[in-house]
Amino acid sequence: MPYTHLEQYKAAAQYSTLAGHRIAHWQAGQGETILFVHGFPSAAWDWHYQWEPLSKIHQVVALDMLGFGLSDKPHPHAYSLLEQASIIEELLASLNVSRCHVVAHDYGDSVAQELLSRCFTGQSKLDLTSMTFLNGGLFPESHRPLLAQKLLKGPLGPLLHHLFNKNTLHKSFLRILGAETPPKEAEIDAIWSLLIENQGQRVLPALLKYIDERVVHRDRWVLAMQQTSTPLQFINGIEDPISGLHMMERYRELIPNPQTHPLQLGHYPQLEGPGQVLTLVKQFLQDHPA
Repeated sequence: MPYTHLEQYKAAAQYSTLAGHRIAHWQAGQGETILFVHGFPSAAWDWHYQWEPLSKIHQVVALDMLGFGLSDKPHPHAYSLLEQASIIEELLASLNVSRCHVVAHDYGDSVAQELLSRCFTGQSKLDLTSMTFLNGGLFPESHRPLLAQKLLKGPLGPLLHHLFNKNTLHKSFLRILGAETPPKEAEIDAIWSLLIENQGQRVLPALLKYIDERVVHRDRWVLAMQQTSTPLQFINGIEDPISGLHMMERYRELIPNPQTHPLQLGHYPQLEGPGQVLTLVKQFLQDHPA
């Protein structure tokens, strides 16, 4: 999976019908399970740098969530973070995984928060061994979405999505990645290719409703983060204008005994500083075995 070359990534995909939708997913390795949860607007390919080395010592699982990557992109559809969490629970159950570490980014952070809340309140059979968050809107009051996201989420979104192209994506990444870690052409090509798979542009406005959903569930999710016994860590690219240093500072204000790792990177630490992220994840898993 998350192979560097997109054709390898596609060839290695497995497909399952989950919650009535065809979902692409990947599995490799043995041992304690790590679940990777990707962000918006990309896919599980984001984790390709961490996938292979971690698969040598753990079982690794990832999926393209509904509306993303190689998975179904139904339209119209009321996309929901809660639905994504249920799909993940169903996938893990089908793989006989009842306990796992979670490594999440961006949109995936919110899905991970929902999983954590369900476990905290006893509404899930899943046992979360640890949770690693990368840049994402953990606290909606500190989230600063791009103008393009605001426009696509608004009433003109169904019209404006036609104007969203690879050049637009590249310009957005230039704004959100670190000054010393600009996007590579091959990365933009891969992310764009996965985005437009199955006419993906047309579902962007519906997916972006997650920004509002974060506000609705904010207190429940934060309570779970504050009171859970599951070890948490936050790896943060502090140059990120969306959820960088200001989000980490809010995390430190709200989360007891916060374990945070500021990196001189932008919104995609796993792509910009893959070795740094890999080292931090490996150490955290070593410190918190199942």
